[in-house]
Amino acid sequence: MTESTLLELRRGAIILAVLSQLGEAHYGYSLRQHLAEIGFDINEGTLYPLLRRLESQGLLESSWDDGDGRRRRYYRISPAGKEVLGALIHEWRALVEVMNRALIDFE
Repeated sequence: MTESTLLELRRGAIILAVLSQLGEAHYGYSLRQHLAEIGFDINEGTLYPLLRRLESQGLLESSWDDGDGRRRRYYRISPAGKEVLGALIHEWRALVEVMNRALIDFE
């Protein structure tokens, strides 16, 4: 499988993965680490532009914090983001059911 094919498959899931993990605030690197721990690796060149885009769409809120001597931008899902996440979860589960039926002959 080519890397571009794999990236295309993962593209839609990245938004769902990111939104689902921002119930508590994370800065970019901590979010990236957390996603990697659950098995969803994402590179910085994909994550940071996505965070900015989701914030500009009103799905995330951010704030700066200098708590430990380093200035970091923390992201958290917004109320609008929670609504979108709920709809995405519903669509994802429906898609998984369809794909499970479609792929039954390949197990």
